[in-house]
Amino acid sequence: MPMKPLKPCKHSGCPELTSGSYCDKHSSLDINKRKSAEERGYDSRWRTASKRYLESHPLCIYCLKENKLVKATVVDHITPHRGNKALFWDERNWQSLCKRCHDRKTMTEDRYQEYRY
Repeated sequence: MPMKPLKPCKHSGCPELTSGSYCDKHSSLDINKRKSAEERGYDSRWRTASKRYLESHPLCIYCLKENKLVKATVVDHITPHRGNKALFWDERNWQSLCKRCHDRKTMTEDRYQEYRY
C-alpha cells in the first residue's frame, strides 16, 4: 500500500517534513494532543466541588445580567487556569454559567487569553 507523501510542519517557517501536523521539534504545539479532562484536573474531586458550588450558586450569572433566570449547569473558571492548580481550585475564580453561556465565553474570551504555565 502506498504511503502518503510527507507535508511541511505547520509551525511558521519550519522547513521540516512530517506525516502529522507538526514535526518532532514542534509537536508540543499540536492542540489536537490535548490531555484528557481527568488529566487536566476534572476528576471526581472536581465533580464533587463543582456540584456543591452549583447548589449554592444555582443561576447563570451571565443570564442574570440580562434579567433572565436560567439554571447554571457548569462551573466556569473566570480566568482560565491553564494547568495552574492554585488557580484551578480558587473558588474566587469560579462562576456559575449555563452551558450556552459557558460555550460562548470559552470560544470568545478564553481562547485568546495568554497561556500561563
